[in-house]
Amino acid sequence: MKRINNFVLWMFFIIYEEIIFSISVFNSIKSSGYIILLSAMFAVILNLLTSIKRKISIVLSYIFTIIIIGIFIAQFIYYNIYQAIISFYSATNAAGQILQFFTTILETAINKWYIMVLFVLPIIGLIILHRKDKVKFENVKLQQKLITIIIGLIAQITALICIISTNTNEIYSSRNLYYNVNAPTISANKFGILTTMRLDLRRLLFGFEEKNTLVTGEGTLVKQENIDREIQFNSLDIDWNNLINNETNPNITSIYEYMSKQEPSKKNEYTGMFEGKNLIVFVAEAFTDLAIDENITPTLYKLYSKGFQFDNLYTPLFPVSTADGEYMTDTSLIPKEGTWSLEKVEKNYMPYSYANVFEKLGYSSQAYHNHTATYYNRHKYLKGMGYDLYLAKGNGLEEKMNLNNWPSSDLEMIDVTTSDYLKEGEGKFLAYYMTVSGHLQYTPNGNKIVEKNWNYVEALDYSEKAKGYLAAQIELDRAVELLIKRLEETGKLEDTVILISGDHYPYGLTLDEVNELSKEKRDDTFEKHHSTALIWNSEMKEPIKVEKISSSLDLLPTMLNLFGVEFESRLLMGRDILSDNDSLVIYSNRSFITGYGKYEALTNKFEPFGELDEGFNVDIYVKNISNVIYNKYQMSKLILENDFYRKLWTVLGWEIN
Repeated sequence: MKRINNFVLWMFFIIYEEIIFSISVFNSIKSSGYIILLSAMFAVILNLLTSIKRKISIVLSYIFTIIIIGIFIAQFIYYNIYQAIISFYSATNAAGQILQFFTTILETAINKWYIMVLFVLPIIGLIILHRKDKVKFENVKLQQKLITIIIGLIAQITALICIISTNTNEIYSSRNLYYNVNAPTISANKFGILTTMRLDLRRLLFGFEEKNTLVTGEGTLVKQENIDREIQFNSLDIDWNNLINNETNPNITSIYEYMSKQEPSKKNEYTGMFEGKNLIVFVAEAFTDLAIDENITPTLYKLYSKGFQFDNLYTPLFPVSTADGEYMTDTSLIPKEGTWSLEKVEKNYMPYSYANVFEKLGYSSQAYHNHTATYYNRHKYLKGMGYDLYLAKGNGLEEKMNLNNWPSSDLEMIDVTTSDYLKEGEGKFLAYYMTVSGHLQYTPNGNKIVEKNWNYVEALDYSEKAKGYLAAQIELDRAVELLIKRLEETGKLEDTVILISGDHYPYGLTLDEVNELSKEKRDDTFEKHHSTALIWNSEMKEPIKVEKISSSLDLLPTMLNLFGVEFESRLLMGRDILSDNDSLVIYSNRSFITGYGKYEALTNKFEPFGELDEGFNVDIYVKNISNVIYNKYQMSKLILENDFYRKLWTVLGWEIN
């Protein structure tokens, strides 16, 4: 009876899994040629491992099949939640945190059950073939093994020849993705999951330095007209040419060269508007404009209706979700791919962190988080960012409030912490809150905050989870209400500014549930990440409407400008939203939004906002903006890896606090 060769079986299995993943995630199999060729060596290895003694081969075949199916399912679920490919670094470091998201993982799997079935079909096929004795679960002759190896090598070499022959002038060409550029989502779209994971593992174990440090050809993001060139810049007196000429480290030189070519942001009518005031910063879990409602969250609505109204601000989701969202908001740097930037930055000097900026101005600084102190190593991160005090579960906050419920209460956190900085006769202060009450799951069963506030939303004409999201955000609303009351009682309200922004969109909601709460229909690519930021002071009597397209990356420079801080805006990747710099929102898969339109990188599709000017070349424009984004990624990575700010401050002889 003729049996199927193991190599053929493994090839079919791997290609099948890759194609199911590509279709279900990227809606495309345009790179199936690469996937087929690059799958061959995986099939060779699996063939050799399962071409030994029959009983051992059978057991190993089942084990490897289950493991590979598990990998594809895990990556599929992760992508559906975070729109990213999980790296080995995140997978190993987050192992202990997975249980907290088990409900979300299970819910995603149930909602996409038909895709789960497709992924699992090969194990059913293997069982059938095994029972009918259709597979060669046995040792084969050396000659057959050599033939299989040669076939695999030919396929691998053919793939590499095709990869090498592509144009390296394109940032995300096959050659650059394979050898020079770390962009896992684009790589998975082009080479498949297994090859992307192999590249990621190799780079994790042996190190990886992107060779294309800078690309040229940066273009205009959006046309600027009638700019007052007499306006002053947010920049410092730095002789970039002198720094370049005297630097021996090529990475540092690259940063100097990049900075020297950037235009700093311009000061504007809002520069120094809040100079000398206190600052309270909230990075609020899953907070977006969906949470603002005049009746349900009246305090948040008050801050919006009387404060700055950033109606076109986005908080794109990056691979490490909250950690990356917090990092971008706090540092105005793009997170490094394949690692936890929040963890890696802990020993670096960050001169423009809120704590370091305001401590130089004589402010006290304190930070709070109503969850585990060590989550994402936040205890080290906030210490590195310069805060005098950090309280969370495990280092003192549990002595003041109940932190045993999930999630814990933002309202309780405000209640027990304001006395730390709202003291009679005390000087200026900075308070920083990373909240957790807005966390999924948005159901009254299992979420203590949703359960607590359920009666306020139960009668609303929304689905259960949409109501649950609002119930969770009510806790933030009440926390801010209490904060304002305490500020008023201590006579510090007029002298205090409140900033509230989110870490990411509420990925505990489906797109349909998001659209229940949205005034405009949102898509799954760009608009579900639409958000806002609240900047408010009680002396503001009328709202300041800001239509400019922006992102959470722009919040730090915006706040520095509002407080009249002298800073070098070119050292940050975001730009002051209130300045007339160009608009740019960067997504983790290299898609973008500018004043001209939206570009989806995975499909290479540009959607303009209205009719474009005659002579506007979309291809050149997309390439130019892709260059801008690539350089920002590169500079953010080099700044993180080289503790660049400490190096610069030392060379310039500036004080490091």
